[in-house]
Amino acid sequence: MKRVFAASLALVVLAGCGPEPRRTAADFGLSGSALSLDERDPVMARVDGTLIRRSDVEREAASQAEGSESPPAAPGSEAFTAILDELIDQRLLAMEARRRGLDQSEEAQRRLALAEERILGNVLVETALADAVNEATIERIYQEQVRLIPLGEEVRARHILVDTREEAEAIRALVESGQDFAALAVRMSQDQATRLQGGDLGYFTREGVLPAFGAVAFRTGAGQTSEAFETEFGWHILHVIDRRREPPPTLEALRPNIVRFYTFDQLEGLIEGLRHQAVIERAALPEPDIMLDDRSDVGPAEAGETRVEGAETEAGDPVADPG
Repeated sequence: MKRVFAASLALVVLAGCGPEPRRTAADFGLSGSALSLDERDPVMARVDGTLIRRSDVEREAASQAEGSESPPAAPGSEAFTAILDELIDQRLLAMEARRRGLDQSEEAQRRLALAEERILGNVLVETALADAVNEATIERIYQEQVRLIPLGEEVRARHILVDTREEAEAIRALVESGQDFAALAVRMSQDQATRLQGGDLGYFTREGVLPAFGAVAFRTGAGQTSEAFETEFGWHILHVIDRRREPPPTLEALRPNIVRFYTFDQLEGLIEGLRHQAVIERAALPEPDIMLDDRSDVGPAEAGETRVEGAETEAGDPVADPG
C-alpha cells in the first residue's frame, strides 16, 4: 500500500504539471467550430517551422512551479517570456540532435521510450481524473464530511476592556441603567482592535478565546451583560448578542482537501487495478555491500532470482521468460 501511495503521489505531481483547463468555445458563447486551434491555443513561437503553443509554455511553467509557494508564471510576465526562451533553446537543441542522427542511438531510443511512457501515463491520469473528480462527486463527498463534523456552539458578543475592577463595574452599572453598550465601548474601551466597532468580537467558539473569557461568554445568556471579570489583559465586561450552533465549513473551504483526497483515492484504485491485471517480474536487487563487478561467488539462482507479482497464472504454469 505504501508503494502504491508513493507511486500515486508521483503521478499526481506529474499530472499536476499540466496547464489549467483551457476554456472551450462554449465558455465564450460560441459553437465548437467557431474557434480555431490558433485561437484556443495561440502560437507563441515558430522555430524553423515548428510551433510552440501557449499550452506548452503553461505546462512548463506549472512544472517549474511544482512544490513552490509561488503561482506558475502568467502569460505576459517576464518569467513566462523566460520559459518561452528556454523552450525555444530546447527545441533548437533537439532539432540539432536529430540532424546529427543522435535520436537513432540506442541510448536516445531508450530514453525517448521512457519519456513517451511518462507522457502517456500522465495523459491517462489526467483523463481518468477529469472524468472522476467532478462537481457532483465533490458535492457528494462534502455533504458526507459535513455530517461527520462535530459542531459546537458559537457566541457573538461585545466587550469593554479597562484597567480596574472599579472601572468595569461602573461601566456595567451604566449599561444596567439603560445606556447603549456599543456606545460605551467606543468611549471607554481600551481594546483598540474592537473599540471603534462598539466592542464587537463577532462569532467565536470556546476554543477560540482565552479560557477565562470563554467561560464567562458561554455561561451568559443572549441579551445579557456579564459581571466584571479579569484576564491577563485587564478587566472586562461583555454583552452577549447571540448564540448559535457553529456553522459547518463551506464547500469552497473544504474543496482543496476533498479534491486532493479523492484524486489520491481514484489514482490509487487505478494503479492497484492495473497492477492486479499485469504480470510483473522483478529482478532481485544486489546486497548493498556486494560490488556489481564481483559476483563470482554468487550462484545463478541468487544472481538471477525474480519475484513475480500481479496477475495470477494457472497452477503449475511457470511465468514465461520475457527475454
